[in-house]
Amino acid sequence: MKKLLLGLFIIGLTAQSYAQIIKTEELSEVIVYATNYKYLTNVNTKEVASIPVELLERKVAAFDLKNSEYYQDDYDLYQVNFYIPEGRILAAYDKDGKLLRTAEKFKDVNLPRSVKESVYERFPGWTITKDVYLVNYHEDKSVTKKYKLKLVNGDKVVRVKTDENGKFL
Repeated sequence: MKKLLLGLFIIGLTAQSYAQIIKTEELSEVIVYATNYKYLTNVNTKEVASIPVELLERKVAAFDLKNSEYYQDDYDLYQVNFYIPEGRILAAYDKDGKLLRTAEKFKDVNLPRSVKESVYERFPGWTITKDVYLVNYHEDKSVTKKYKLKLVNGDKVVRVKTDENGKFL
């Protein structure tokens, strides 16, 4: 019995000694550059936005136009549509792959606290049943963010528009 335990102990130690061998591999050089970082910083909300909104906006910013099947040297402007069930983004890129402008529309997103508070303050007792989040980004202009809300109170229905700060339009 002692020999069996001693044998298992020695096998256990030798198996661990083989685990310490580290193989080193030479990796190819990778160049990382952010061409559309301005877009992500401008459309980023101060609060946590809905996950589908962030995912699709990151997809738009990371889109590599030059390596896509749509790229040809003949055109100066490319318009690419990005779709998910919760929303869509129409993005315009120049021939170098730089994002020039976007038009975004999302349904049933997580509303910012300022929008919720201003709606509940102005319309107490009303319930937000539907919302649409609209974003227009332009490289040289500021970003406009709007919320279209459908409010219901019993059989009454009101539609309102607010900006990202909760100011009614």
